[in-house]
Amino acid sequence: MSNNSKIGAHLAVLSANLIYGANYSVAKEVMPAYIQPFGFIMLRVLFTALLFVITDLVIGGEKVELRDRWRLFLCAVFGVAINQLLFFKGLDITTPISAALMMTSNPIMVLIAAAIILKDRITSIRIIGIVLGITGACSLILSRASDSELAGHALGDVFILINSLSFAVFLIMVKPLMSKYSTVTVMKWVFMFGSMLVFPFGWSEFNIIPWHTFDGRIWAMVAFVVIGTTTLAYVFNTYALKKLSPSEVSVYIYLQPLFAVMFAIMFGKDTLQTSYLVAAALIFTGVFLASDRFSVNKSK
Repeated sequence: MSNNSKIGAHLAVLSANLIYGANYSVAKEVMPAYIQPFGFIMLRVLFTALLFVITDLVIGGEKVELRDRWRLFLCAVFGVAINQLLFFKGLDITTPISAALMMTSNPIMVLIAAAIILKDRITSIRIIGIVLGITGACSLILSRASDSELAGHALGDVFILINSLSFAVFLIMVKPLMSKYSTVTVMKWVFMFGSMLVFPFGWSEFNIIPWHTFDGRIWAMVAFVVIGTTTLAYVFNTYALKKLSPSEVSVYIYLQPLFAVMFAIMFGKDTLQTSYLVAAALIFTGVFLASDRFSVNKSK
């Protein structure tokens, strides 16, 4: 595999987590004042499914084997239905700080699942990288949290934790499909199945969205969540899985709180502090050590 393709994959997953980092605060601005959690998910999934169906028709889609359709259905269960419904419901009843803390469990879950299902080798270097990433992410999150934010809401935190586990399973299950089919083909089937799965949960809330109350700011935020967090982020992550392992993709999640702080500083809602720089150093070191390339090179 060429270095350029690996670099492209790393840039893709980096971009996905840049979007996710901004999503915590953007989605919270819209929800639940304008759109309820499940209604928001239905909007996201329907738009993305329609977009990939149209794209697939334009470029001439691939034929998918019947046995792979069952796997794509399971990817939709874990990667769209459980993942998105529980994340937005959890974010609605907890705080962005608590949600971000719960999501730091994802790389560990992926690492364990990959070892069991894909027989990935858990190297000591990778474990050290994940520990450093957790330390950096948690120190950054906690340095910005107030007492009320740390309290959070237990049920919302549980939903986020289950969402994290579900996304870990999705990354493992979709990996073989990404080696066999194009990104558009996989995303089309995953979101087609996903739209059917979320419909019973999201239709009633989708049906009462007060579209007439949206101003330009709210429309921009909705567009960011629907197009950016759903369509683009999923494309970036699944494309990266063509070149990288699930555990390598998941460890980038530690960059999300760092990006959230970066946006806060850019828009004058926070100031740069020494603790942020220390946390950033730990996170980037952790991501580097947990990468397959580094782990493989050092283990030879």
